[in-house]
Amino acid sequence: MNPFTFESAHHERALAELEPGAADRYLAGGTNLVDLMKHEIEQPERLIDISRLEYNAIEPAGDGLEIGALVTNTALASDARVRAGWPLLSQALLSGATVQLRNRATTAGNLLQRTRCYYFYDTARACNKRNPGEGCSALEGFTRIHAIFGASEHCIATHPSDMAVAMMALDATVKTLDASGQRRQIPLDDFYRLPGDRPDIETQLQAGEWITHVELPASLGGTQIYRKVRDRSSYAFALVSVACVLKMQGDRIVGVRLALGGVAHKPWRARKAEAALTGEVASEALFKSAVNAELETAQGHGGNDFKIPLARRTMLAVLRDAESACKRAEYDLTDHSKGR
Repeated sequence: MNPFTFESAHHERALAELEPGAADRYLAGGTNLVDLMKHEIEQPERLIDISRLEYNAIEPAGDGLEIGALVTNTALASDARVRAGWPLLSQALLSGATVQLRNRATTAGNLLQRTRCYYFYDTARACNKRNPGEGCSALEGFTRIHAIFGASEHCIATHPSDMAVAMMALDATVKTLDASGQRRQIPLDDFYRLPGDRPDIETQLQAGEWITHVELPASLGGTQIYRKVRDRSSYAFALVSVACVLKMQGDRIVGVRLALGGVAHKPWRARKAEAALTGEVASEALFKSAVNAELETAQGHGGNDFKIPLARRTMLAVLRDAESACKRAEYDLTDHSKGR
């Protein structure tokens, strides 16, 4: 491990006074960063401990929630307000990692975790994400876990977060601050970048800018489902995951949010499918048409070709289950109103 300096910040002003730069890294839970340092993938000149900052609360924000950057995954998943209004987020968090990791991992750290591409972790292999301009060994390698959307000739890696997929479907906004005091609010869909010719630049964060909070808008309600397909039942990253929010009135879909995980350089918002579903009468034919519209641009790379039919089946299964759950909820409500 390369030598580095270590400093702590106890409040925003102290962090700004440290004037964090491009060669510095923030340390909170450390569940991803420490591994990257051990593998000599991340080699910061300075580590800034932010674990004592005041970003560790979940507070109301109008009809939504404001989640501090340092709220642990365990605290977020178990929060009664999240479980009642945004259960999709709780489901996604509980499907990821182990209890021990969730106890340490933070909200901002989860959003910022880096890819689990085999070639990114193997410093003997070429990787444009690790060393821009070096090449991408994955393109001619073992591609089972790699992207089917939004990839480029420079990178076909995927984003590993489950939480980020749920937050994408929930229209989350990332709030940031930099050393000059400038604050920004960035929709999560805009926060992440596709690889293009600079896969090493993964988000819109500038040097010295840090995440303070993540805001969830008012809950859409309806049925919320997170389904994760993986090689084993625990402690494995998604081959394909689907985050779905479906709201119906009778047989008509009045609101839908869909996002996919394990398929792109960032959580993939399925906007084509959403557009095809919104306002329509639910049916098997409609679901198939919407899913096919979303997958029209999907492209495999040999070893991950199976992800396309897997994504199709998983999306269809989730939409069917969400429709059934919506109808059961409406029936139960009608039954109760009749005093039965």
